[in-house]
Amino acid sequence: MWTVELTKQARAAAITSVQRYFEENLPEPIGNLPAGLLLDFFIEEVGPAIYNQAIADAQARLQQRVADLSGELFSDEFQYWPRADSKRKSRR
Repeated sequence: MWTVELTKQARAAAITSVQRYFEENLPEPIGNLPAGLLLDFFIEEVGPAIYNQAIADAQARLQQRVADLSGELFSDEFQYWPRADSKRKSRR
């Protein structure tokens, strides 16, 4: 099972953000403990959906980059003689 673990600093910033959101958008402020519990709920309930979408986006991007490798990195083979012949023709 997947779980998100925030650093202490990120968790504190997230709780502060939740509290500010309540102060600016809802009639009642929210305390530190309830904000932390609400954050835990959203991380557990919505976090996996966000994480799964991020993984799907990363996979799609990587597949796109891998599919384009031949176009990006392809090098013509056996080009010494054609280039040498071209140089000789230009010298004449």
